[in-house]
Amino acid sequence: MPDSPNAEIVAIGTEILLGEITDTNSVYLARQLRDIGINVFFMTTVGDNLGRIAGAISAALDRAEIVITTGGLGPTVDDMTRQAVADVFEKPLEFHASLYQSIEDRFRGFGVEMTANNRQQAYLPQSAALIENPVGTAPAFLVESERGMVISLPGVPREMRYLMTESVMPSLLRRYELGVIVARTLRTAGIGESSLDDKIGKEILNERNPSVGLAAHHGAVDVRITAKAESRSRAVELLDAMQARLEEQIGDDIFGVDDDSLEEVVCNHLRESNSTIYVIEAGLPGVISDAWNADTDRLRRRYYDDPAQVFDQFNVKPADLSLTEFATDVAARVRKREGVDASIVVLSYPNLDENADVDQGSAVAISTASQTRFRGYGFGSRSPLAREWISRWGLASLWRMLKEERG
Repeated sequence: MPDSPNAEIVAIGTEILLGEITDTNSVYLARQLRDIGINVFFMTTVGDNLGRIAGAISAALDRAEIVITTGGLGPTVDDMTRQAVADVFEKPLEFHASLYQSIEDRFRGFGVEMTANNRQQAYLPQSAALIENPVGTAPAFLVESERGMVISLPGVPREMRYLMTESVMPSLLRRYELGVIVARTLRTAGIGESSLDDKIGKEILNERNPSVGLAAHHGAVDVRITAKAESRSRAVELLDAMQARLEEQIGDDIFGVDDDSLEEVVCNHLRESNSTIYVIEAGLPGVISDAWNADTDRLRRRYYDDPAQVFDQFNVKPADLSLTEFATDVAARVRKREGVDASIVVLSYPNLDENADVDQGSAVAISTASQTRFRGYGFGSRSPLAREWISRWGLASLWRMLKEERG
């Protein structure tokens, strides 16, 4: 199979750089290109400045045969993509009367009077091929020379996706002899990235097709397999073979594939094993127990506003035990008292954030019949990290413990 062309994505808009909007367009474009076997090695974001836009497009053409831009095709003074592309290819802008008429007709169909600045949208770089936009007013276009190809699409996600699916993708498929790239994600939990890397081994991690990469999250690590082949069926065969090799190495750490969630897997595990769990959450109500909102027959829970209330409930002075020691002790006592298969205790001081100068502002402990696991954090429940970190670690650890209980 011949080498596939490389593509680069240039997202245009100062509002992206200011954090006012999230650039979902680039992610969508990258996935679409991946699925037809086109490599994307760079994605660039540039603000509404003519020189910088032209510079970004020119640099992209030095690295890739195909450059796809999004944004900057509207009627206002900060919509500069047309001029920037024309400058890169050293061509003038040309007015297209038929295009202007179609834009005017579209506004008339909307029952809206077109303003004079919309005339700007009827200009395209000389020799550009128009990409009709039946779902919006911003015309897209394609310009090509010996340097490569630039495809300019609107920044409105609905319009961009329609044009990519209906016009750009079919054109690229016709133009290039393309294979396909198919990806699969193995979801792991309860093991760190470095330990997982070591268990997989360099032989597998250095493979090029399929390639294997790790992406760490709080309490979980994804193992992404990407295969490239002349057909989807062949790519899937490559994925299956690599997954089998990975399962030999890390099968005990894998809880699911692709869209499987840890919450769903743990809930299914509880149902299949007919297990029950008791959860105490102080300072972070629902941080763990919300995972079982739809399956409350497996769950008993109790909320407290502050860990101090739990200390009082169990008649312990805060100075007697560290937060993790206390959480561990309570988890074991509650599991035995309630006669459940597992218990989780979360303690998080509500007046502490991630900048708190304390050894332990939060703690989580899990107890089963044969083992206990615990972890402490230096932040309290005011930290934006608290809910995600504690829930992911707690669910990942519970999954491994319940799995080990069943043998």
